[in-house]
Amino acid sequence: MIFQDLLYLPPMEKKELKWGVVVNPNAGIGKCGKNWPIIQKLIKRAKIEFEFEKTERKGHAIELTKQLIDRGFRKLIVVGGDGTLNEVVNGIFTQGDIDAKTITLGMIPVGTGNDWCRTFQVSTKYIDAIKLIRDEKTVIQDIGLVDFHNNGIPNRYFANVAGIGFDANVAHAANKLKEQGKGNAMSYMLILLKTLLKYNSKQMNLTIGGQEFKERMFSIGIGIGQYNGGGMKQLPNAIANDGLLDITVIKNISKWTVIKELKGLYDGTFITHPKIVALQDIAVSFKLNQLEIETDGESVGQGPQNFSILPKALRVVGSLK
Repeated sequence: MIFQDLLYLPPMEKKELKWGVVVNPNAGIGKCGKNWPIIQKLIKRAKIEFEFEKTERKGHAIELTKQLIDRGFRKLIVVGGDGTLNEVVNGIFTQGDIDAKTITLGMIPVGTGNDWCRTFQVSTKYIDAIKLIRDEKTVIQDIGLVDFHNNGIPNRYFANVAGIGFDANVAHAANKLKEQGKGNAMSYMLILLKTLLKYNSKQMNLTIGGQEFKERMFSIGIGIGQYNGGGMKQLPNAIANDGLLDITVIKNISKWTVIKELKGLYDGTFITHPKIVALQDIAVSFKLNQLEIETDGESVGQGPQNFSILPKALRVVGSLK
């Protein structure tokens, strides 16, 4: 079907607009590297002018993004997964010279989870994602920021969801598998179940909008978009440009309860459970915690202190319901 797509993308009048493309060949457990020649042909067929750079290691997309911006690119495309998107976003917001609001970011999803795309109505079909980029259908989204208080870890921006507790442990295990060039949707589910069997809720001390939580927690999701974990609707009320962080606090629940609530995790109805609290605020503050954290599916270290939001901070190719 991918080769047939080359025939069905109608050519448009050539635009004098050049995009900088960051390609992660390892995304999707190597799928991106295999499919990049096809994706490249589709982009050319759409009369999109572009130059591309390929990542070679973890964190490289941050460097490449800064280089592309320094070379004058103000339109960027991510070809990869949520982790690659996270690195490009961090490159945009840490380069320091150009206002992030002058940059447009598009995505051709080739990851394993593609959760950011679910909120922004970006198809996992390459042809449709490229059409969106060609037509430059955009929306301005909020961006999240984790402040580690210089705990030996740089601050981290995120475009979708940050997770603490169980989510972060799952992400850590999944990332280790990806680094070995292994994994798929089935292996992710196995990781989820294995992590659940040996996971114990963590003691957490945090404040959200004046409300203090000081108890054992299963996990906390803090985000801009609605989905994480490969399609789980953990922040079902999130609106990506309302200037608010959505927070889902899952208190100390049993492993059996988690298994029973799996369907609700995927359709968002689990937030009605009495051990779950759904909140909104502009900031979340942690106290004296050394907790594993993931942002957009990437393990980024321990010791988060504050989460905050940058309202309407980045123009992206996509749309919101």
